Amino acid sequence: MLSRLQELRKEEETLLRIKAALHDQLNRLKVEELALQSMISAREGNVTVSSAPLMEEHQNMDNETAINQTKLQLQMHVRGEEEEEEEEEESDS
Repeated sequence: MLSRLQELRKEEETLLRIKAALHDQLNRLKVEELALQSMISAREGNVTVSSAPLMEEHQNMDNETAINQTKLQLQMHVRGEEEEEEEEEESDS
C-alpha cells in the first residue's frame, strides 16, 4: 500500500512537471502568434485587432485536449499496473 502511494506521488510529480512544461510552451506559442499577427497587421497597414477572445478559445480547446490526453495516459498506466499485478500474483501461486 505504501509503495503504491509512493508510485502515485512520483506520477503526480511527473504530471505536474509535464503540465508546467506544456503551459510554458503554450505561452511561448501565444507570444509568437501575437508577434506574427502584429507583423501581418503592420504589412497590411491594418489596425491591430485584439486576439484575446481567439486566444481564450484556443486555450480552452488546449486545456480540454490536455485533460483528455492525461486521462487516457492515466487509464493506460493503471491498466498496465493491474496487468503486472495479476501476472505477479499468478507467478507467486
